[in-house]
Amino acid sequence: MDGFTIRVATAEDEAALSDICVRTADRGKDASDHYSDYQYPGLIWALPYLRFCRDTCLVLTRHGKVVGYAVGTPDTLQFEATLKNSWWPELRQRFGQRAALSPGDRYVLDYFHEPEVAPNDIATRFPAHLHINLLPDAQGKGMGRELLEALLCSLKRSGATGVHLGVNHLNEPVTEFYRKVGFAEIARLPSIIMAMDLCAMGTEIVHRCDPK
Repeated sequence: MDGFTIRVATAEDEAALSDICVRTADRGKDASDHYSDYQYPGLIWALPYLRFCRDTCLVLTRHGKVVGYAVGTPDTLQFEATLKNSWWPELRQRFGQRAALSPGDRYVLDYFHEPEVAPNDIATRFPAHLHINLLPDAQGKGMGRELLEALLCSLKRSGATGVHLGVNHLNEPVTEFYRKVGFAEIARLPSIIMAMDLCAMGTEIVHRCDPK
C-alpha cells in the first residue's frame, strides 16, 4: 500500500490527531489560521474518541508518520453522556479563562459549554457515528476508503447495528465518497446527515470484517 498502514490509535497519537484535525477543519482544508490554539478543533472532533473509544479510533500512517484518522463510537447516546460527565467539564475548567481571539475560537469555547448532540431518532436508528480526515498527501490514493471500511468493521464488531455521520452542507460534493461505501442521506439539519445499516454492509466490507 505504498508505505501505508492502518492501526488502532494510541495515547502517543494525540498531537498528530490534533494537528490533522485543524489542518482539515475548513471543509477538508487547512484551518490553522482560524484558531489561536491548534488544539481547539481536535478537542471536539478527535481527542474525545481517543480518550473514551480507543478500540474504534484508527490512524493511517505512511512510513510510520500519522497522515489520517478515522474515529467513532458504537453508541452515540452513551458517548454523549460520558462527555457530559467527564470531558466537557474538564475542558470548561481548563479553558475557562481563555479569551476568544477569532470566530473559530469563539465557536469552540462556546461548544465546550453547549455541545451539539445527535437527534434522538437518528442516534437510536443508527447508534454509531464517526469522523474521518486525511492530510492532502494521503488523499486520492484509495486509502480514505480503506480507512473508512476498517472503522466500519470495528464499529460492527463493537456491536453497532447502524452508523451515521455529518457533512458540512457547504461541502456537499464529499457525500459522493460516502455513497460509494454504502451511506445514504437521511436528513439536513442543515448538516447533511448520512447513515448506513451495518447489518447490510456490502459483501466486500463484510469479508474485511470477518476474513475466512
